[in-house]
Amino acid sequence: MNKVILMGRLTRDPEVRYSAGDNALAIARYTLAVDRRFRRDGEATADFINCVAFGRSAEFAEKYFRQGLKIAITGRIQTGSYTNREGQKVYTTEVVVEDQEFAESKAASDNYAASHPQQHSAAPSMPSPSAASADGFMNIPDGIDEELPFI
Repeated sequence: MNKVILMGRLTRDPEVRYSAGDNALAIARYTLAVDRRFRRDGEATADFINCVAFGRSAEFAEKYFRQGLKIAITGRIQTGSYTNREGQKVYTTEVVVEDQEFAESKAASDNYAASHPQQHSAAPSMPSPSAASADGFMNIPDGIDEELPFI
């Protein structure tokens, strides 16, 4: 079984491209900084994992994901290789994203961005946590179904 579960922060905004042809497919590439459990010499360490998402997942990443945002993904590891311009063989490893979601609240994300201003870029407008009803669930306006990736 090839299954990966990761949680980390985006090191940069996703890079999104579209395939050529009549049915253009969105392809998003981003890197997650995933903290290691153990520290080296008291310093936090992280692994930087390359991820790729396709289709609606890629479009969602393009619209909502920004540098510094904490997300959780599931997917599978994929390896490959290519020959670079110097004729050397380069081996690649990346996670093909099957599912992705926010791993913190908007307020926590904003607090992180405020404490790390050199890493923050403008985030798209999303409903505030105060838009939640008394039961803790956010009210979603009618007619927004086309924009939600999981419907």
